[in-house]
Amino acid sequence: MNAPTKQTPTACLALADGTIFYGMGFGATGATTAELCFNTAMTGYQEIMTDPSYAGQIVTFTFPHIGNTGVNPEDDETADPVAAGMVVKWDPSAPSNWRSVEALGPWLERRGRIGIGGLDTRRLTRAIRAQGAPHVALAHDPEGNFDIAALVETARGFSGLEGLDLAKDVTCAQSYRWDEMRWAWPEGYTKRSGPGHKVVAIDYGAKRNILRCLASAGCDVTVLPATATAEEVLAHNPDGVFLSNGPGDPAATGVYAVPMIKDVMDKTDIPVFGICLGHQILALALGARTIKMNHGHHGANHPVKDIETGKVEITSMNHGFTVDSQSLPAEVMETHVSLFDGSNCGIRMKDRPVFSVQYHPEASPGPQDSIYLFERFTAAMAERAETPA
Repeated sequence: MNAPTKQTPTACLALADGTIFYGMGFGATGATTAELCFNTAMTGYQEIMTDPSYAGQIVTFTFPHIGNTGVNPEDDETADPVAAGMVVKWDPSAPSNWRSVEALGPWLERRGRIGIGGLDTRRLTRAIRAQGAPHVALAHDPEGNFDIAALVETARGFSGLEGLDLAKDVTCAQSYRWDEMRWAWPEGYTKRSGPGHKVVAIDYGAKRNILRCLASAGCDVTVLPATATAEEVLAHNPDGVFLSNGPGDPAATGVYAVPMIKDVMDKTDIPVFGICLGHQILALALGARTIKMNHGHHGANHPVKDIETGKVEITSMNHGFTVDSQSLPAEVMETHVSLFDGSNCGIRMKDRPVFSVQYHPEASPGPQDSIYLFERFTAAMAERAETPA
């Protein structure tokens, strides 16, 4: 009997410290450079790959069964994948799910994103936790030809996410209206109609499901680009302003976003609600600081405590920066904290309907532990409308 032939690796992951991981490539061919993070979610790989917050990052999935439910157009959080690539333990299997319309590999190939399978993701995750999110180069070549020295040098040359404004790369090109609501059985996605609270949503990399949650909560949503000015925001005469999630360094995005938020709050008392990057930028506008985390929070199992009620919510998170709670000014209070590491997960002003959270209430890992935040936003707008001028 002949000995089994060893497969030639068709992909490799090169870390800036010179560590090399070989595996089997899938999706697009070529090479890409990014920061490497890990995500602990057991489901939702399509939503993760299309979440604009992952711009500039390659995602290591700690759950091994990636690709088993295929992909479908309804689960895209934006038009195309934004994460630079994906790392998995096992090669994606054939999809088995009634909602699947395409396998993961061809979907990634068509969208220009690289995947690598067959890696020891446990070892990789432990390294990320111990040393911080590394800079890496990921390459896929069906012939297995790699210039390792060049890949390591490319990884070392990556500038990293600190000081990087990526919101401008993922934001919408022009304003648009949004009326699609959350998915519900058996109709699926439906459209809202009738009057609603006029909300201007600033798109720093907004996920579609956040906009759906706003619409389902009774909001008439107009989305504006990340660089919108206060004058452009207030020209819509909004009842409230929403600050979306997004990628990159909040301080870099804040160069243009912070003045807009300050100007809006100086000129009006309308409610303001932020999520993720929107939370961080709002904190900056209120006088706090943000800092880069060692490896960030990425997953769908993060327990967060509401300090005011004592309630614990199971949340979805995706962030590499955090608000420094020690820098919050006197008029701003911390409302939520991570039970993993005590980092800040929410703030609000003491005397105005201005609040935000670090996590993603629209992702529903609890599954609906945090939906009340959208209802809190609409309640604040309703209360303001009923208050005599």
